[in-house]
Amino acid sequence: QVQLVESGGGLVQPGASLSLSCAASGHSLSNYAMGWFRQAPGKAREFVAAVSWSGGTTSYADSVKDRFTISRDNARVASNLQMNSLKPEDSAVYYCAATNVLLGTSIYSSDKDYRFWGQGTQVTVSS
Repeated sequence: QVQLVESGGGLVQPGASLSLSCAASGHSLSNYAMGWFRQAPGKAREFVAAVSWSGGTTSYADSVKDRFTISRDNARVASNLQMNSLKPEDSAVYYCAATNVLLGTSIYSSDKDYRFWGQGTQVTVSS
């Protein structure tokens, strides 16, 4: 069974930066796409960013474009989400997700396309 573990959440002030990490353990993943989602209290889970197996294709929600950067480390089966210029509306529980793919360029922005999920890490942006 694949397990994804997020880390790096915390409380920061508006305008600050934060880096989230996601590492997989358990059964090894091969040919997988990864993504990050978030869920604020009382709201539905929403797409944040995704990266293809090859790493050459990325996708971002409009709300985080030009502020967040997703990357991956295939050697360690891991993904990072660098978040800059954080805003109070970025406050949420952030989830890492992964799923096997057939094509190296496959990328998904729907949570329904992901098979494996982490437990989430809290990010709070407040002054």
